[in-house]
Amino acid sequence: MRRFFSSVRARAALGATTVVAIALIGAGTAVFLSLRANLTEQASGSAESAARRVASQLAAGTPYANLELPDSEDHPVQVIDREDRLRAASEDLEAISGTGVAAVKPRPSLAPDQDEEDDDRDQDDPEVGEISDRVWYGKGKATVDGERGDYQFAAVEVTTRDDTTVEVYAGAPLSATEGAASTALTSMLIGLPALVLIVGGVTWLATQRALRPVEGIRQEMAAITASEDLSRRVPEPDTHDEIARLAKTTNETLAALEASVERQRRFVADASHELRSPIASLRTQLEVAAAHPELLDLDGAVEDTVRLQALAADLLLLARLDAGERPADARVDLAALVREEVSQRVADTIPVRTQADGSVEVNGSRGQLARVLGNLLDNAQRHARSRITVTLTTEGEHAVLTVADDGAGVPEAERARIFERFVRLDDARTRDEGGAGLGLAIARDVVRRHGGRMSVGGSSDGGALFEVELPLG
Repeated sequence: MRRFFSSVRARAALGATTVVAIALIGAGTAVFLSLRANLTEQASGSAESAARRVASQLAAGTPYANLELPDSEDHPVQVIDREDRLRAASEDLEAISGTGVAAVKPRPSLAPDQDEEDDDRDQDDPEVGEISDRVWYGKGKATVDGERGDYQFAAVEVTTRDDTTVEVYAGAPLSATEGAASTALTSMLIGLPALVLIVGGVTWLATQRALRPVEGIRQEMAAITASEDLSRRVPEPDTHDEIARLAKTTNETLAALEASVERQRRFVADASHELRSPIASLRTQLEVAAAHPELLDLDGAVEDTVRLQALAADLLLLARLDAGERPADARVDLAALVREEVSQRVADTIPVRTQADGSVEVNGSRGQLARVLGNLLDNAQRHARSRITVTLTTEGEHAVLTVADDGAGVPEAERARIFERFVRLDDARTRDEGGAGLGLAIARDVVRRHGGRMSVGGSSDGGALFEVELPLG
């Protein structure tokens, strides 16, 4: 049972059925009570009308024996004086019960709160020949021509011409009222459960139809998980609703996951390829040195070791960036950083000119931003002919750092690809001279982590112009 109600379809059907059932029961009860009250009120009005017709005859001086009484089956009537003596009654009226005495004489029981007013009624008798405006109602039973039934009684007071105050009781049958109420109750008892079942069934089918695409998405996701084939996509229903948007978002997530996994695979393959060359070279040199110590190329071994160390550091930094590492939230003076970084590059063959006066502060990691500038300067040193220029300016709410050279520049078709990892545009360059192709990728990722952007274009000297835009602190 618990497993059954764990289904969204079952919960939706149960919830809708419960709400509808409560609403229908409440509405049905209100309608039934209102119908019963209206029918009872109609019977009370009919009984009062009959009682007043008889009372008007008495007020006009008609003797009890000459009263024109209504049909006893429709309106049984009895007239009683203050001493509970029967003065007149319908011809076929055999008994009126309610007080415990099965005889014609006793009055039918009226509403308890109105019976308590008997003392006031004795004190407020109407004038001679007048009918009281007050009416008392009550339910009772009457036997007319051998048939016993329920009646709604109305009682009015009248004072005859001989100054005798009597009470006129007239009844209206409740058989029609009870029959209509019983029919309505039976209809509701039959119709309400059927309607609730119909609502539950329709909700079940509608929910099943609505959730069918979700089940298709679930099955396809399970198949993708089992096959590990991220190129597959879930079906997108042509309904333009929330489920269609869910399927679209799921496919976008799968596409991003596929791209990420493919990027990681390429990264691992490229990293393995890049590491294999210096490791193989270093191993060869060590094996030669072990066999022939006099042939040890110490400088070459140190150079390969440095390459390995730099490549390992680059790979570790990329791994941290991919893991979502956020830069330290510190104030960094970019102008001071540019001047310091340029002044420490004493081994550069091409001089670097700087235009970074004043103070331009941003938030971030000083070490990572220095790495960005260092990578851009390393790239410019490899491609420039005679001039490299570093410029730092502010534009609105951003600091703009540019590194320009007078080299061959970057072809427009390759400007997006150069920021990919392990990409080297000049295939003629050796790995030793051209690096591993990670410098620009690292620089771009670091800039993005600092909330900025990085782009490449053409400089006024004909070479490349790398632009870094960072939000001001």
